Amino acid sequence: MILRSLVVGPVATNCYIIGSESSKRGIIIDPGAEARLILKTVGDLGLKISLIVVTHLHFDHVGALAAVKERTGAKFALHEAEAGAGLGILSRMLSSMMGGSFSQTPTPDRLLKDGDTIDIDGLHFTVLDTPGHSPGGISLYGHGIVFSGDSLFNYGIGRTDFPGCSHEKLMDSIQNKLMTLPDETIVYPGHGPSSTIGEERRGNPFLT
Repeated sequence: MILRSLVVGPVATNCYIIGSESSKRGIIIDPGAEARLILKTVGDLGLKISLIVVTHLHFDHVGALAAVKERTGAKFALHEAEAGAGLGILSRMLSSMMGGSFSQTPTPDRLLKDGDTIDIDGLHFTVLDTPGHSPGGISLYGHGIVFSGDSLFNYGIGRTDFPGCSHEKLMDSIQNKLMTLPDETIVYPGHGPSSTIGEERRGNPFLT
């Protein structure tokens, strides 16, 4: 499996590019900003992007979505609850606060729900509902790794002081979806360095 992480945008969002070694088809998770860099990296890796998955609709995770989707021709997938949550106003507000610009999010080509799978050649990821930081936040689990979006960070958790957030739901998501994964599972979060489920179980101060 090809896995490349890029740190993009004003709040250092992690954008992940994952591809099949054999077929060179792949997916992008959270194209938050810097479309040119994302597209150049895809080209350098020799990948054909089939799908773009967004863990949630906050502006720092979708800033380059429209441009990357247009250039790659990839489908766009989002959780069904996130698509219906009406987060456009929130995204515009947050973008303005950060001094950025907001572009209209494309209509999803695929609506996801808990337990769905994303399968591209030898790549297989399961969708985990992890709301709390946003109404329809998701994580993707497979191949011994989990892309946790803004639910779980390295010794941190997602903030829940925005409209549509819920601390109770976030903690439930972490405890019942993420902390049930094997300790050796590598956590690739929406911001900051990677970790493991075991490290977070033992040392994350928000989980003790």
